[in-house]
Amino acid sequence: MTATFKTALFDSHIAAGAKIGPFAGYDMPLYYKEGVLKEHEWVRSSAGLFDVSHMGQIYLEGAGVVPFLEKITPSNFAKAGTGVAKYTVMTNESGGIVDDLIITRVNDEKFLSVINAGCKEKDIAWIIDHLPADVKLVRLDDRALIALQGPKAEQVLREVLKIDASGLGYMRMMFIDGLIISRLGYTGEDGFEISVPEDRASDLWVKLLASQLVKPVGLAARDSLRLEMGYPLYGHDINDETTPLEADLGWVMGKGNEGFIGAGNVLGKTLKRKRVGVKLTDKGIAREGAEIRNDKNKVIGALTSGGHSPTLKSSIGMGYVDAAYANPGTKIFVTVRGNNIGAEIAALPFIPARTKSSKKAAA
Repeated sequence: MTATFKTALFDSHIAAGAKIGPFAGYDMPLYYKEGVLKEHEWVRSSAGLFDVSHMGQIYLEGAGVVPFLEKITPSNFAKAGTGVAKYTVMTNESGGIVDDLIITRVNDEKFLSVINAGCKEKDIAWIIDHLPADVKLVRLDDRALIALQGPKAEQVLREVLKIDASGLGYMRMMFIDGLIISRLGYTGEDGFEISVPEDRASDLWVKLLASQLVKPVGLAARDSLRLEMGYPLYGHDINDETTPLEADLGWVMGKGNEGFIGAGNVLGKTLKRKRVGVKLTDKGIAREGAEIRNDKNKVIGALTSGGHSPTLKSSIGMGYVDAAYANPGTKIFVTVRGNNIGAEIAALPFIPARTKSSKKAAA
């Protein structure tokens, strides 16, 4: 039996009645007493609290850090302002995605990166393999990570922690009282990820939950929230065989950065398939692996994520289809238990994002 790790907040989850399950090598809360649907709806209406401490946190620092980042990712970092975060991907020699991650500039020669839990050790080993002599990697294994997500998140920070984040724009970061607070998340709502020393994590969790605006939320609702936004999940919607362009992530590719690893297998290539949104128009629930077919019953792709959207009250998903079928509105079928269910290609995100504008904190 494989041993699993526990975050610094594990006892807090047990005390709150969480249903625990394994995820990326950790025992994590899947949902709490009110269930997945209520948790999903609470994040969309108030403020949900997530333990995401299983994710990796690292610093990359040194004189050569900017050219290094522009080698391992297709993004530009030279002109990124201090405190500016970017969502990007690391690519391999074939142009596939090693992982997706968020990288934030701390100062001229130092960047903070948050990496996926399931890829943490693989990512760190891969980065170390490619490190130049003038860049070093520092692990932040002594820090927990808490996400506060929802339209009331800013109010909660102000009322509970006495932190005024009104001037902090989307994809921006600030340091305060030993906390690293980033205005971002993976729900499509306004919110924050708070990096906190592990020995302070439980106290911070309890303080935030004392607010009537806040409830704990597990990984199951986190998945339905990100699905409504069309955000990819590594190992499902993207992997080391999908390129950024196939994954519909071409927007992370910085203008003029043609020297990233695998660029020759990405740039200028004709797309044969593309990641798209799928919305069922007939009754049914489609899950990962379901075949996508055209009106002649030919398989043209497959779902990589799928489930019920509490907001839309319908079945939605993401997947890859032949490029000729990738336009929103294209009528398709999704095969569920041998039955072809009517569906259509949908624009992503499925619902509008409600993240804060970054105009107040422009780089």
